[in-house]
Amino acid sequence: MKIAIIGCGNMGEAILAGIINSKLTARENIFIYDKNKEKEQLIGQKYLINFKKEGTIIDTIKYADYILLAVKPNIIENILGDIKTIIGNKIIISIAAGVLISTIENVIGSDKKVVRVMPNTPALIGMGMSSISINANITNEELEKTKKIINSFGKSEIVEEKLIDTVIAVSGSAPAYVYMFIEAMADGAVLHGMNRDMAYKFAAQTVMGAAKMILETGEHPGLLKDKVCSPGGTTIEAVAELEKKGLRSAVISAMEKCVEKSKKMSKKNIDK
Repeated sequence: MKIAIIGCGNMGEAILAGIINSKLTARENIFIYDKNKEKEQLIGQKYLINFKKEGTIIDTIKYADYILLAVKPNIIENILGDIKTIIGNKIIISIAAGVLISTIENVIGSDKKVVRVMPNTPALIGMGMSSISINANITNEELEKTKKIINSFGKSEIVEEKLIDTVIAVSGSAPAYVYMFIEAMADGAVLHGMNRDMAYKFAAQTVMGAAKMILETGEHPGLLKDKVCSPGGTTIEAVAELEKKGLRSAVISAMEKCVEKSKKMSKKNIDK
């Protein structure tokens, strides 16, 4: 499997690190490109992979089977326009938020193979959660290979593209909600005398452990919550206060706003 990564920003580097750490393919089968040649050189030297300081984007992708576009949404169409003549049967994987598969097809042709991926920032530590959406030209074998690429920096699920806005709300943007919750928990601990570093460690480890309980036991979050709530105890007192203050409705409302914004961004890309 030969993979070209276009864009050496945080997410591009996270994907590169995942591919290398998972030993998905040999280093000599990985190619990178960034318009910032200094950044490209630093990443290439750091990971000991292929880059050409004077090379063009065409030089980078011509030997690749998979072209992963880790670039900003506002430049992806220009990049696709630059490479469309040599795409052929290569698989295009885009992580650009708000850029539809149909938008990509409009630039490179509806006969091309296109995958849209929505990762989140925990990919930076190999703990990402990504959605994968494909067009009709992707074969089952190509999908399985694509999943291996994406799973190299976390986990993934196949999702219909129409649910991408929901994915953004529940995964793409959601780390920010969790960070706010951890920060609030830590503030409460500091209020009652714990030093801040220790408070963050207790709060973050607890959130991580609770999340793993859901994933590894397969039990409903409500059931796991009930198991912590002893009758007349401290936990049910805290849960009652969270319900009174509207934690659930605030989170659901925030996600609705996130979905709305994502839909507006996608529509803007369609309309332009």
